[in-house]
Amino acid sequence: MTERNQVLTATVYHPIAAVKKAVMIAPATGIKRQFYHNFAHYLAEQGFGVLTFDNEGIGESLTTDLAKCDASLISWGRHDMPAILDALQDEFADATYHLIGHSAGGQLIGLMPNYQSIASVFNVACSSGRIKNMDMPYKLKAMGFMDAFIPLTNLVLGYTPSDKIGMGEPLPRGVARQWREWCNGAGYIKTALGKSIHTHFYDDIAMPALWLGFSDDEIANSKNMDDMIRVFTQMPVEKRFLNPQDFGLNHIGHMRYFSSRTNAKAPELWQMAIDWLKKQQ
Repeated sequence: MTERNQVLTATVYHPIAAVKKAVMIAPATGIKRQFYHNFAHYLAEQGFGVLTFDNEGIGESLTTDLAKCDASLISWGRHDMPAILDALQDEFADATYHLIGHSAGGQLIGLMPNYQSIASVFNVACSSGRIKNMDMPYKLKAMGFMDAFIPLTNLVLGYTPSDKIGMGEPLPRGVARQWREWCNGAGYIKTALGKSIHTHFYDDIAMPALWLGFSDDEIANSKNMDDMIRVFTQMPVEKRFLNPQDFGLNHIGHMRYFSSRTNAKAPELWQMAIDWLKKQQ
């Protein structure tokens, strides 16, 4: 239950042994928790407690007509993610707590009032999402989605059916609106600071973090990763920007790090998360 009195649906993964480290997996925009099942199960097999969840308005956390849902990216970061971190602490009481963020899941950490309970961060494909820094022809596709599809469907339907064009689950209008504003401006979060966001913790967060990116990711390219990293002014970041071909893969992009097929062909990629978590306090 969030401070907005919203019940969120989550899945808990229990390892066989006692849990010393527990992980919340914070999802990308409009991605359901089931997407992370294989990765979460793998973490649990390695001895970590894990919790995955659907943000308000997504998957099984949609409890009203989508057009009536007033969730936003800000409410996801300020209310949903803190509630999940609280639940993680309740579920695994004698552990340290870590966050694995995918795209928006890593970007929104600085809105969490309870961020101090997080011992470390492992971010995948996390960036500003700034359209200006994207390469053609993907930039045209992103502009069409942000500047035509989102405002038109929000106006006509009251939400954004992003699933119709392969962009995750249908999005509450407030989520899609902020997504558009932030990507068209200086990127995620930075555009909103001092405007729609007046209270934040981006200048205070100082836990160690590893940020993983891939050369074929058209959204979280190296420039956009650097944009987002700069927003966390005190976070000591290790950035790894990898080429899929170096791991025998044709494509990883923005989404496929969490694929079991990726792990089957290049197990060293998921092992990076394990190694990172194991060396944390």
